[in-house]
Amino acid sequence: MESLDAGVIPEPYFGIGFESLPQLPAVFSLGRWALLTHLSAQGPLTLADLARGLGRDEAEVAGDVAVLLDWTVLERQADGRVWVPWDEVDLRLPLARRAA
Repeated sequence: MESLDAGVIPEPYFGIGFESLPQLPAVFSLGRWALLTHLSAQGPLTLADLARGLGRDEAEVAGDVAVLLDWTVLERQADGRVWVPWDEVDLRLPLARRAA
């Protein structure tokens, strides 16, 4: 708060959180992780091009993309192509809850 009082504007933070560890693989399954890494390397792609590049069924890829869009892990461009707006994923797993 002292920084704010001094007029220092903080860097924006963008992140998602999970209530429990089992939520992590429910969102970031191995197939979805492969999708993210492929899309990150290739840049924005249509669902058809993404599915072709992954060697997967387009309907399955569309389902995975929908989940990742819902979690704001992916973004959709005006032309319909999807992309990864992040350079990295940081994961923190606290071992104990902090007192309130």
